[in-house]
Parts: sequence; structure tokens; C-alpha cells
Amino acid sequence: MGRFAVHINIQSKWFLTLALPVTAAAIISLSLLVALALAGQAIDEVAAQRQRGLVTLTVAKLEASVAHDQESATVWDDAVRNASERNMHWLDTNLGAWMHSYFDHDAAVVLGQDLKPIYQYIAHGPNAPRTNQLEKAYRPLAEKLQSRLASGDRSGVNNKALSIGEADIAFVGFRPAVVSVKPIVSDTGDIEQAPGSENLHVAVRFLDGDLPTLMSKDYDVERLSFSVSKPKDDQLSYVALTARSGGTVGYFHWIPFRPGQSVLQATKPSLGLVFVVIFTAASFAGGIIWRRSARLEESQAELRHQATHDALTGLANRACFTQHLDVNLKNAREHETHSVLFIDLDKFKEVNDTLGHPVGDKLIADAAHRLRELLPTELIARIGGDEFIILLSPQQSNKAEEIANAVVATLRTPFLIDGVFVTVGASVGVTTSVGPANGDELTRHADIALYHAKAAGRNTYAVFGTHMDELLKKRRALEHDLREAVESKIGIEVHYQPVFSAETNAVVSLEALVRWQHPELGFISPDRFIPVAEDCGAINQIGAIVLEDACTLMAEFPDIEVAINASPTELAALGYPLRVLSALAKAGIKPSRLEIELTESAAADENGRVAQAVSTLRNAGIRFAIDDFGTGYSSFSRIQKIEADRIKIDRSFINEMHKEDSRALVIAMINMAQAKGLMITAEGVETHEQREQLMKLGCDHLQGFLLSRPLGPAAARALLADHTYECATA
Repeated sequence: MGRFAVHINIQSKWFLTLALPVTAAAIISLSLLVALALAGQAIDEVAAQRQRGLVTLTVAKLEASVAHDQESATVWDDAVRNASERNMHWLDTNLGAWMHSYFDHDAAVVLGQDLKPIYQYIAHGPNAPRTNQLEKAYRPLAEKLQSRLASGDRSGVNNKALSIGEADIAFVGFRPAVVSVKPIVSDTGDIEQAPGSENLHVAVRFLDGDLPTLMSKDYDVERLSFSVSKPKDDQLSYVALTARSGGTVGYFHWIPFRPGQSVLQATKPSLGLVFVVIFTAASFAGGIIWRRSARLEESQAELRHQATHDALTGLANRACFTQHLDVNLKNAREHETHSVLFIDLDKFKEVNDTLGHPVGDKLIADAAHRLRELLPTELIARIGGDEFIILLSPQQSNKAEEIANAVVATLRTPFLIDGVFVTVGASVGVTTSVGPANGDELTRHADIALYHAKAAGRNTYAVFGTHMDELLKKRRALEHDLREAVESKIGIEVHYQPVFSAETNAVVSLEALVRWQHPELGFISPDRFIPVAEDCGAINQIGAIVLEDACTLMAEFPDIEVAINASPTELAALGYPLRVLSALAKAGIKPSRLEIELTESAAADENGRVAQAVSTLRNAGIRFAIDDFGTGYSSFSRIQKIEADRIKIDRSFINEMHKEDSRALVIAMINMAQAKGLMITAEGVETHEQREQLMKLGCDHLQGFLLSRPLGPAAARALLADHTYECATA
């Protein structure tokens, strides 16, 4: 009887330590499974929507992309001459076969003034179009473009689109294609052609050929295909392609990305582990000593991890990378190869300045995540704000260039951060060593190659070569020459562009613009030397030169007002307000006659120095204007951070005012400025229609080539001496 009682007591104990924990673990595990299934379904829907948005954005850029490809060869003096001379070999090499091999264009035609083909290239293939099919597709576009050229139409031309053109999605035979027509024009302006007499270049890119495959690879879209009819399979995602006429040409469709289902499938085995963990925790709740030991071990592991890894991304840090690099290179066998990829995110500073550091941090973390997904077995480290470095194993080093290209493509895909698509891109420097090598030297070579990639236009990669040292020498030489020019004030000139009253057409003020005439290289664009000046610390001296010249001009002509440009770097410099006020006092100029233009990026003033400088100068009577208003990632709300008296609407919006959406933006900017009591200047006014519209919308002042180009010192003084202007207060 005693043994039986003990047996019953043991069974009761097993019920408490086994049956009850099993029941609790089963309920919790089942709840987790249901929650994961619901969450997975929601995630899949969000992922599908994002993919549709990405494909829609890519399709929208197809026409512009083909036209941009054309301009690499059609805006060229050599193209004008060889097309006029009917040099078929040259045309085939540069405007036909090359377009196919480099840009994957499927057909190219060069048309004469009579719109008859001078030259024609059609890529070989089973469904290659016939000549009459091509002509039927491009003829309406060519006629429309020739008419626009003859009328002198320049709408749509800007720093991205170098010439006007016509493009549409149309059927070439029975195949849908992007058809783009561009004029063959001079890139220097040295070759003049009668409007409408230009030879035309036609480019054709089929939508049903290899394009879906390439897009599928570039944007990681599974089985992207084209079909004329709408897909009937409910499991497929799709977007419609429409021509200008509004008709649907066909559909891109693909298998949507379903991360939720993948996670659910991958998590099912883990639920069994969850069951075991819950059961074990309930059964061994008394293991206090073990738990304390485990926590201590975890803390030590975390400390070791923090010492060797980046806190934001979880990647290895510089010290960890350097240690692994040195060990691998030191122990490398004679014929063993190692490659280093140095990566820098393009336009990251612009994202930080405009969207703020929290968004910048999320962008860095997302970029690191993409790199880990691309190269899960390789050593990846974050070594700076927006810099990453990768050590490729010997097994991967033979594919270094392919991997570098994949990195560029991966980081070029837009990031979705807080509901906003952010596009940055990346530049990559690649170097490879064979056998034992020096880690510092290998890293230096990768850094030089990275600099070369940036100089080549960014968003690409470059492989280290000994010639790249020359690139750094040229950069240093340009910095040296700029410093000498600034110190001697030889070659640095200040030009002035008049600003006109929208109501009276009279000159109301001048904007001071710095120019650099290099003794050997000739005129160097401010877009090129101003960033160099900011990097080498010469920007404050250049600003002082402009300020001094502006004060001299205002002293000569007491009724004129002058605007100068100041970067956030200048405004944040210690003593900047004192230097400006001292220069005005020395020349006997009232502060109210000076206006300082700054960009919207000044709103991202983290330490408050810019805001303090602006406040000090405004209190003294100096006026401030926000230049290039509306550009970048900024929003109207951020302008609340800047004390200003005027906004200058950027020329990109003025150029596009014929479009409804751009016109709506201009109206919104004007309404906002008027509501805040700000003066309004429109930049880049180049047509009479733009001037009339801006006057009706309530712009106060206008500036642009239609009214006057920037004038040299003598021409500006001659204009003011003519007494045909009036000051802003008149």
C-alpha cells in the first residue's frame, strides 16, 4: 500500500511539471502560429504594393531613359558633321551598332531633312521589324519634332535633357516598343543649323524582348514578362503600359514577392523550438544560478560584440575589419587572391541635410542589410558615416567586378523610409592582391579606386590601376590653383545678373555671381570649383571677395541693391556676421541694401549656428532670401526654421510650368510666400509666356535669360550708369 501511495504522488508531480507545461506551451505556440499567419498576409500585401510602385516607376522612366541614351551621341559636333556628310561607317559605329551593343536598343534610324532614312540599323532576330513597320511607328513623332524644331521650341530642355525630342510607346509591326526621336545637334554651339533642317535620330527599344528579363534582374522582380492582354492568373501582379493616346499597349506581369509566406514557412520549425523552450522554462523555473550565469555570459558576449561591431548596423567596425584583413593577407598562399571593395553612398549628405539624421541612420541600416543579403558569407564593415568596406574571400575574388556591379545595382534601388522613397546610389572602388600583401596598402588602393568612380560620375565602380594616382594629382592641382587664385584675386571675377520688377520691367537689384577664369583650363563652372572650395576651406575667402566687390558696386551706385550667395558652411563659420557688417560699414553701405541668398539645406542646421547668424544679420537690417526654393528633399514645413524675407522659385519649376503638376506647385509656393508676407522672385524665366503667367500669379520680381544674362563688371556698371533702372523701394 505504501509503494502504491508513492506512485500516485509521483504521477501528480508529473502532471504539474509535464502535462500543465505542455498544455501552456501548445496554447502559446498555436497563438503564435495564428498571429504569424495574419501578419504574413498583411506583409505580403504591403510587399506587393511596393513592387507595383517600383515597376510603375521603372516603366515611367523607360521613355526618358531611351532619350537620355540617345543624347550621349546625338548632342555632338562629330555627329552633326558625319550625318551631314553621310559617313555610313561613322553612323554605324556611333549611332547604330554601338547603340545596340551599349544600350541594347533594337533599332536605330538616321533621318534627313526630308525625313527619309539616311542610315538604318536593325538588330538581327527572329522577329526583327521591317523598314515600313519602323517608318509607320516613328513617322508621326519625327514630323512633330521637325515642326517643333522649325518653330524654335525649346520646352523641356534643361541640365538633364540637352535637346527637345518626341517619344511614345507604339507598336512596331506587331511588337510594342519605346520609340524616341531626337535631333542631331552641336554640343559646343559651334555648328549652326537652320531650325528644322537638323538630321534626326530614331531609337527603338522593344518591350517584349530581353527588356523584361533585364528589369527582372536589375530590380529583383521574379519572372517579369510582357503580354498584350491582361493576365488572367490572380496570383500575378501587373501594371499596364499606355501610349500618349491613352490606349493600353500591353502589360508587364510578374510573380509578386511574398516575404510573409516565406517567413511563415521558415518559422514553423521554430514554433516547435518555442514549444520546447516554454516547456523547459516552466519545468526548470528554479534554475536561478544557471540563469544568472547565462545572463553574465550574454553580457560579456555583448561587450565583445560592441568592441568589434558598429552599433547602428551590426556590421564589423574598422578595427575588426583591419584585424581580419591583416590576418588573411599575412597567411595568404602564393597564388591566393583577396579583393577589397570600398563603398561610399552617393548623395547621402543631401539626405542627411534635408530629411534629417534619423532618416539618414535608417538609410545606413537598410543599406547594410542589403549588403548582408547580397554577400552573406563575406566580411562587411562600416568604417565611416556612409562608408562600407568588404573583404572578398579567395573563392569570391575572381568575381570582384561582378560583385561590385551587383553592389551598385543593389544600392541604386530606391529605399522606402517612413513612407518616402529615397534614392542615393553608390560608388565602389575595387582592388585585388595575389599572395601575401599589406592590408593598409590594399585599403589605400581601394580608396583611390573609389575616388576614381566618383569622378567618373558616381553610381558606378572602378578597379584600381596605377593611373588613378594621376586623378588625385589633378584634384590636388585644382585645389592648389584655386587657393592661388583666391589669394591673388587673379582670375576670380564677380558678375552680376539683373533682377527685374514683374510689374514695371525695371531693374530692381543685382545678384552677384562668382566666376573663375583659369589661366590654362579656361572658364571653370561654379558647380565644379565651389565644392572644391568648400572641401579645401577656401569658400569663406571667395565669399569675402564677392562681398567686397558687391560693396564697391553699391558704393558707386547708391540706389541699387545687391544679393550675394552664402552656403551653410559660410553662415556657420565663426565671425561671419561680424565680417559682413564690417564690410558694409567700411564701404558706408546701409545693411538694408544687401540681401543674402541661402539654400533650403540651411534648414538642417543641427547646432543652430546658421540660424543664429541669420538672426543677427536680420536684426541689423540685412535681408535674406531662400534660393532654389522647392528643390531637394525639403518640404514647406522645414522653411519655418529659416527667417527669410524672400523666396526664389527654382528654375526647374519655371521651365515645367506648361505642365499642370508643376504649375500647381508654383502656385502653392506663391500662396505660401504671400501668406507669410514674403517677397517672391522667379528664377530661370526664358519665355514671354512664363513671364506673363508669373505676373498674373503675383510674382514680385523676375530673373532669367529672357530679361538679361549675367553681366561682367564693366557691363553691369554700364547698365547702372544708364539710369534706366529703379531700386526696389522706388
